[in-house]
Amino acid sequence: MGQVGRHRDAVSADGVRDAGDLVIEMAGVSVVRGATTLLDDVSWTVELDERWVILGPNGAGKTTLLQLAAALLHPTSGEIRLLGEPLGLTDVFELRPRIGFASAAIASRVPPGEIVRDLVVSAGYAVLGRWRERYEAEDLDRAVHLLDLMGVAGFADRPFGTLSEGERKRVQIARALMPDPEIMLLDEPAAGLDLGGREDLLLRLSSIADDPDAPTLIMVTHHVEEIPASFSHAMLLRDGALVAAGLIRDVVTSSNLSDTFGLPLRLTRSGDRYFARRKRG
Repeated sequence: MGQVGRHRDAVSADGVRDAGDLVIEMAGVSVVRGATTLLDDVSWTVELDERWVILGPNGAGKTTLLQLAAALLHPTSGEIRLLGEPLGLTDVFELRPRIGFASAAIASRVPPGEIVRDLVVSAGYAVLGRWRERYEAEDLDRAVHLLDLMGVAGFADRPFGTLSEGERKRVQIARALMPDPEIMLLDEPAAGLDLGGREDLLLRLSSIADDPDAPTLIMVTHHVEEIPASFSHAMLLRDGALVAAGLIRDVVTSSNLSDTFGLPLRLTRSGDRYFARRKRG
């Protein structure tokens, strides 16, 4: 489906790419609001070439975790390093452009009349709504390329407000990829899509995951059926606490899912896809 990044490589001092670089480091992280604990003593590390899915029920702390990883939220306690920079001692306005984030909350802030191509290309300035910025032809071409990558290049000249829910989600992902981020965060990208839209989106996300120039991918979902093929790691959260984290084949199991969602579940696998149903009896 084409190139995602611009051949961005992490290199060591001797010019050799280090695939073991940590892009996210969280140690003993908690987020507390009043009497409510949103995250409770979570430790997590993510390496450069990993593709993570975060699973859990409503209220598990998944979106809070993404907000921390996007440098949009600071923890109540614990330590976080993003792309090697300590959160709290770093200028987040310099850090945030290195992190792509697609979520329904961002989509709700897009002016309905914003032209799709402008919405994507303006991500280079980290703004919503094109104003007087000037863009190089290379940037405009990249915006159209990313829209094509997500299957929505035909809507480049349409107002964002005229698109369907599925089309908007794809445009959001194209926008998040525009600055060539080092981390890409996807908050429930398949939510609200019909079967065809979901399957097409998952195929495209899987292709992005296979691209060696793609950013580190982290995706939140409620459903194992929405885990794209080619994703490598999984985290399970319940009530703000970590249930399990690691390689998908080790973490996404009937036992762990039952503990995470609080009911007996049977997990089945077909190729690289997962399916979960409640156990009978």
